[in-house]
Amino acid sequence: MANVIITFKIMPESLEVDLNKLEKEVKELISKYGEVGRVEREKVAFGLEALNFIVIYDEKKGSPDFLEDNVRNVEGVMSAEVTDVRRQIG
Repeated sequence: MANVIITFKIMPESLEVDLNKLEKEVKELISKYGEVGRVEREKVAFGLEALNFIVIYDEKKGSPDFLEDNVRNVEGVMSAEVTDVRRQIG
């Protein structure tokens, strides 16, 4: 089995959500299941920004759906979705 690279797009509930705090909490949660490679901020509209987490995940663990569901339950998260999955080469 190999590792996969998963991108999670996380939308905050509102502009009032502290993105630094949200990033830290989500990173701690994801780190229990995989390695956070990078976090990017994506401007959405009217000052709202999404967090894109690029995660290295062992495919032996199966589908990342449970992780996506757990991220949705973090306070301040409006939505979380897997936007990309690729097998790691090398």
